[in-house]
Amino acid sequence: MKFFEPTDTAALTHAFPHMPFGLRHRFAGNPLLTLPKLAELVRELPRDRIEYNSGKAAISQRPETTPTLDLEPEAIVHNIESAGAWMVLKSVEQDEAYRVLIEDALMEVARMRGHHSLKAAGFEDIRGFIFVSSANSTTPFHADADENFFFQVHGDKFFHVYDNRDRSIASEEALESSAIRHRNLPYEAKFDAKCTTYRLQPGDGVFVPYQWPHWVRTADRYSISLSLTWKSDEVRRRNDIFAVNSMLRSVGMPQNPPGMNPALDTAKVAVFRAASAAVEPLRRNEGMRRAIRRLVKGRDANYYYREPQKPRDAKAS
Repeated sequence: MKFFEPTDTAALTHAFPHMPFGLRHRFAGNPLLTLPKLAELVRELPRDRIEYNSGKAAISQRPETTPTLDLEPEAIVHNIESAGAWMVLKSVEQDEAYRVLIEDALMEVARMRGHHSLKAAGFEDIRGFIFVSSANSTTPFHADADENFFFQVHGDKFFHVYDNRDRSIASEEALESSAIRHRNLPYEAKFDAKCTTYRLQPGDGVFVPYQWPHWVRTADRYSISLSLTWKSDEVRRRNDIFAVNSMLRSVGMPQNPPGMNPALDTAKVAVFRAASAAVEPLRRNEGMRRAIRRLVKGRDANYYYREPQKPRDAKAS
């Protein structure tokens, strides 16, 4: 099965991977991307692979004040038309059927670009994310620490992408934080002068380059979207340097952005990857993943685990 329309070829060979562009796809109607199948997937995924909250988030939303929702994940999927919810299912490639779908789609892109393997095309650390959102839900202004094909499968979305190449929207330090701690960024209306808005209907998609800020809002129907992400060698290196810089900054040692001291950057990458390799076996356990996330990303890293706040008893003292 072909996933991309042939007319995408020029964009995939000229704009990719440095500039955003719209595209067409053929994921709409795939049985793996329907509500009944996603309800099954929710039951199978570890809890820390499911993030959800109220869809009434602000464009410039602080993570720790994200509005919660008093529903279980499976109930959200079954009641998405009325739940007022925003949900993302993370790392769905851990399920074999979704892994094959994701890799087949990216392999098609690799061939269009003249490569014969995913690795040769720079597709490493491949992951899949599925977004299930009620009507009029907002994904706050943020930047992602990977490269991303975003496909609209059901319903409509307004996808706003911002050109930050001169760092007038998000500074190096802000992008470092979005890569290591939380993805959300402060938003100001003046940023809209550097915005491109894509209205995505089923069959539409958009490529989002590494760390290009964006925010998204669903239209008047519930939405299902698929995001295929990866990290090239260059992106992985930059993220690793960000991680070390963030840790050093937290103990009062400010650091230069990646690229200003190549020799020091190389040392940082070597140290970080050695430490990551030692920690990786621990990440197989959900409880340990949660603890590591809190240690690396700060005390609010697991905010989406918190219980919804219940009204206080009026008779309580």
